[in-house]
Amino acid sequence: MKKQLIFALALSMGAFSFAQKKELKAAEKAIKSSNFAEAKTALSAVEPMMGSLDEKLKSKYYLLKAQALYSNGSATAADIDSAIENLDKVGSVSAPAAAELKSTMVENFLTKGNEAYEGQDFKAASTNFERAYNLKQTDTVFLYYAAATAVNVQEYDRALTLYEKLKDLGYTGIKTEYFATNVETGKEEILGDKNTQNLYVKAKSHIKPGERKTESKYPEIVKNIALIYVSKGDNDKALEAMAEARSKNPEDVNLILNEANIYYKTGNTEKFKELLKQAISLDPNNPELRYNLGVIAAESGDAVEAKKQYEKAVELNPNYVNAYINLSALVLDQEAPLVEEMNGLGTSAADDKRYEELRLKRQQLYKDAIPYLSKALELDESNINAAKTLMNIYSIIGETDKYKTLKAKVETMEAGQ
Repeated sequence: MKKQLIFALALSMGAFSFAQKKELKAAEKAIKSSNFAEAKTALSAVEPMMGSLDEKLKSKYYLLKAQALYSNGSATAADIDSAIENLDKVGSVSAPAAAELKSTMVENFLTKGNEAYEGQDFKAASTNFERAYNLKQTDTVFLYYAAATAVNVQEYDRALTLYEKLKDLGYTGIKTEYFATNVETGKEEILGDKNTQNLYVKAKSHIKPGERKTESKYPEIVKNIALIYVSKGDNDKALEAMAEARSKNPEDVNLILNEANIYYKTGNTEKFKELLKQAISLDPNNPELRYNLGVIAAESGDAVEAKKQYEKAVELNPNYVNAYINLSALVLDQEAPLVEEMNGLGTSAADDKRYEELRLKRQQLYKDAIPYLSKALELDESNINAAKTLMNIYSIIGETDKYKTLKAKVETMEAGQ
């Protein structure tokens, strides 16, 4: 009797195993025919039997489930995320096929992510970059792209999670950059890799080859973590994040500037100024630093300090276009209070006299801004904002010939956009 029971049980298990294999084979056949709905139905019949599947069949099940859910890229967002989860469960037996599917999916997500980014659909871009990272976690740059694009659409909680993950991973984004000067244009170009650089130099289309390390993105990551905490009203966590970063890189000027900016946002002007002095003592001849100090000073309403730093930036780098632009902005920012006072004057003789004084001051502001804008346009002929501002100034102060010349230039620039 016992032998018969064992024999019957063996028959039952054999039939059970046969049913599993049959459903998996049906799912595989349906997937090859791109009939993903049928494949899902077949796989759903296997799910109650998962506990009895051996490792080989389990591996195959998870692979087929991922393929069915992904549906060659036409799946819903939920199914795509579920497909990624199933791929992570695929065992060694089906690993080669899983790796091939992962590669296809990563390529697809990056293509969609880049297309969405170029179309300024940053939400879709961020989602696709994160999916690419989830499938290929050795490429942490995908996670960085996902975080950065999440900020663009103000998904701050999600961006914070992604940035925190980057920080925990110690991501820096530092890479070697290969460059050379284009003989025809005279401009330096990034050439991708060493082999490409060698080919261009040997072809004599480029000269002065070199290589350098790109700047670390770690300060930016920590800064964004801190700023997100500031936006959430959690200043303590913001400063805690910055303190942690500073402890690892105490002389990193960018981190010092970012911490200074947080103190400014929280209203602690004394600490803000103290950190600015610390930054400049570490790197006094850095035009970028001087420029950034000028920007921060301007944002804090200290126009005198801002002008001093911008002027130092162009002294250190006479081709610093943005510094000239910002110097002109400092001058033109003085126009608003003059206009406000002019609009508030009455019609008395005293008011007329004051109006004329203010009008002349306003005219002088325009004239004071001209050298900065002219220099910026000289250095960057494609700077349409500088050209438009200068054109308007010439119109207001009655420099008709210069206005007409710039008007024609602006129209040409707009036509080429």
